[in-house]
Formats: sequence, C-alpha cells, structure tokens
Amino acid sequence: MSNFTIKDIARELNISTSTVSRALRGSYEINPETKRLVMECAERFNYRPNPIALSLKGSSSRAIAVIVPQIANFFFAQAINGIEAIAYNRGYHVIIFQSHESYEREVANVEQSMDRKVDGLLISLSSESAKIDHLKEVQQRGLPIVLFDRVSPELDATQVVADNFAGAFAATEHLIKSGRKRIAHLTIPPWLSITKERLAGYQAALERYGLPFDEQLVRYGTFGPNEVGPMVDELMALTPTPDAFFTASDRLAVGCLTALRQRHVAIPQDVSLIGFTNLNVADLLYPSLSTVVQPAQEIGQVAAERLIDLIERKQKAAPINTVKLPTELVIRESTRQMGELNSLSYLNQS
Repeated sequence: MSNFTIKDIARELNISTSTVSRALRGSYEINPETKRLVMECAERFNYRPNPIALSLKGSSSRAIAVIVPQIANFFFAQAINGIEAIAYNRGYHVIIFQSHESYEREVANVEQSMDRKVDGLLISLSSESAKIDHLKEVQQRGLPIVLFDRVSPELDATQVVADNFAGAFAATEHLIKSGRKRIAHLTIPPWLSITKERLAGYQAALERYGLPFDEQLVRYGTFGPNEVGPMVDELMALTPTPDAFFTASDRLAVGCLTALRQRHVAIPQDVSLIGFTNLNVADLLYPSLSTVVQPAQEIGQVAAERLIDLIERKQKAAPINTVKLPTELVIRESTRQMGELNSLSYLNQS
C-alpha cells in the first residue's frame, strides 16, 4: 500500500503543503471550500497523519482522553465512534476510559489521563459525580476540557449536549395528545444535568396541557440491574394507576417494558410507554418502542472538533459555549392510540 503524504495532496490540488497542513488541522485561516477539497483528496488517497511524527515537532502528545460511564451503553458507543472519526482525521490518538458510574473511578481516570500527558479531555460525568472539583483542578493546570451529554454548570467549559428539554417535552406532549393523563416518569439520579432537563421538559408539557404535576409519579433510579420492577410495582399500586410511562434512559425503557409485560400489563392498551434513548434495537422490541432519539455520533463529532480546536488554538482563546443538538421523536407501537390499534387489527384480519 502506498504511503501518501501531505506533499502528494498539495501536488494534486496545486496548493502549498502548509495550506494542506492547516486545512487538515481545521485551521480558521483556511476557507471552507479549500478545507473540503483537501479532506476529499485526503480521503481519496487514504492519507492518515502520523501522530508520532507530529508529536516530535513539539511537546504535544497528539492524544486525547475520553471518559464515559460505560462503553456497553449504545449511546456512548456511538459517541465514541464520532469522537474517533474526527480525532483520526486530525492526527490524534484516542485513549478511552470507563468510570462505570463511579465517582472514585472517574477521578482515577482523570489522574491516569494526566499521567499519560494527553493534550485534552472529553468527559461525560458518572451518575455519582455530584461534585467536579477534580475537573476544576485539571482545568487550572491548563488542560483543555470539553464535556458532553452529562455536563455540569459548575465547570466553565464548552459543553455538547442533546436538547433534552425539547425531547422530553415532545415525548410527554405525544402521550397527552394520544389521550394519556396519568404519566409516570422513570428517571436517573436527580443531580445529573440530563435528569434535570428531561424532568423540566416533562413538567412543562404537563403544565402546557393543564395536567397537574404529581411527585408520586416520578421515580429516580441508580442504574441497578433489578430496580425497575419495584418502581413499576409502586407506581401501579397508586390510585388511580398511571396510564403511561416516560423513561429518561434506554436502560430504564427496556427494564420498564420487561417489568410491565411480566406483570401482564398490556402495552399500549393498558399503558403507553416511551423512552429517551439511542437504543439500536428499539424497533425490534415487542411492542416496538416509541422513543426520543439522541444524535449520539454527532455529539461525539462536535465534542471532538471543539476539543481539538481548543488544543490547537491555545494562543487564541476560543469562546466557551454550550452546543445543543436537536433530538428526534420516533413513534412506534408502544404509544399507538386505541383507534389506530383497532384499525391495525382489522387490517391484519382482512
């Protein structure tokens, strides 16, 4: 296999090697059309930067650390795909750590990242991370940090998130418009940013349509393997019982679906169910699961771009901001209205 270089790309496009180099780094000095031509040519030549050679030009390690709660979570797996795609094309290694939802392990991950002298840190907070002193300390030492998905307003850093409020509002509104009035909300630890934003969207939709907010209908989970069943039992013991469930994570959505079916609660005849997820098998479940889809891969891509921009523009401070990406409401069988179900049954018999 031929090893193409920056010189080959420059010769092909009849531009200077320095222009090619800056375009590959995403430099603001290069216009978008030139960047596009350079990236297309690099892809055509299968050109890949040599991180070791690049690191010899300065003190940069050409590596970034990524800390996520769990790689097995499909959302984080997709986000990592997006991160690696951007890092690879810009000549950076990616070192991945898992906190396994542990604050102590997250702190250890951050320390290991510093020991490896990474150029920057991408992190999604663990469910136990109610405080972020360890990240403030790292930031004070000059390491660029970008938070994604699970973020904190206490850290003055760029954050890349889904529009959790709008997604939760849309999910709750859909349930209300399909005739549901007692909507239970299963969510995750209350101090997490995504918990607060999704709960706020749920409450706002109830208020918009004149339905009371009942704290008894909200349950907070801790990602335990057997915790959803007892929560469903508690909720179904209420008078009146819930007629819909809105869950704030894919794990809770699957757990809720399983628990309801085990208790012979018909979905959606007795209760509707909708998740907030990036679950890749939502359409294969029975019944297929209505859900709010987060743009996981795009979140990873944008987070990586922002971090590498921070790393490469240390002399020119980039503005700190929050990037909010839209979600998508996908309606499936688990929230169909009774009229639609009857029509479907009639069609299946005919």
